[in-house]
Amino acid sequence: MTSKQRSYLKSLANNLDSIFQLGKSSLTPEFTEAVSEAFNTRELLKIAVLKNCMDNPREIAETLAERTHSQVVQVIGRKIILYKESKENKKIILP
Repeated sequence: MTSKQRSYLKSLANNLDSIFQLGKSSLTPEFTEAVSEAFNTRELLKIAVLKNCMDNPREIAETLAERTHSQVVQVIGRKIILYKESKENKKIILP
């Protein structure tokens, strides 16, 4: 992913609300499955890491991206933005 594409995705994610919140139970198989299923209808996801989660948000993002076959767009503070290109529900066209 180029820096221009990453910048475009960041601008799209700016208006998104977090659809997942990661708490003290951290990254469970059920959470990973839910994120994976969400990629069936969306290409861009924003995830909030709550203060009671003691894990590093950057490490969580990398692990989650690896398990869901997606890409980390940005980790800023306790927000994670992931992108996965959809084959049948393509809504985002990268520059």
